[in-house]
Amino acid sequence: MSIWLGKDPLILASQSRARQMLLANAGISYEAVPADIDERAVQKGSGLAAPGEIASLLAREKAVWVSSRKPGRFVVGADQTLALGERLFSKPTGRAQAAEQLRALSGNTHQLHSAFAVARDGQTLFADVSIAKMTMRPLGKSEIEAYLDQAGEAVATSVGAYQLEGFGVHLFERIEGDHFTILGLPLLPLLAFLRGERLLAV
Repeated sequence: MSIWLGKDPLILASQSRARQMLLANAGISYEAVPADIDERAVQKGSGLAAPGEIASLLAREKAVWVSSRKPGRFVVGADQTLALGERLFSKPTGRAQAAEQLRALSGNTHQLHSAFAVARDGQTLFADVSIAKMTMRPLGKSEIEAYLDQAGEAVATSVGAYQLEGFGVHLFERIEGDHFTILGLPLLPLLAFLRGERLLAV
């Protein structure tokens, strides 16, 4: 028996394997339908600078874009920003940029702002943002090169050049925040919303 009570599966407006894994592990019936939006253009046009506000805006834009094309469906959009002080990071374009990001993050504490929004028929129904503080251990050149060798092409798929659920866990000495926020989808407030909509049996 499925715990998902919706007539149709939840839609996740993301290709993120980590987010898909979180929903699947929670027993939620879903399908992935990525939003076709230019995230950097949306961010630039908004004039926003605060990382949490940017993540929240992009999560809403993704959810609204997909929900306007999937009538009657509940759609979850999500986004995550990484901030070190006032500097915002984007996904590295390759190994060289990944190494530069790791040098900047080495020995410092950065923040991950993870936002999600739920939309239906082009209207946002609920949104939330959570923060995790990540302290990376000091890394020398040889350690960064060894990490990049091990992580391979995956370094270009995540902001900060790491995936905590994989080899990236070796980079850290302290983490403050829940696992779901770090993986890019604050699951507990999402589940609370879905229960409120009578979409979950538990």
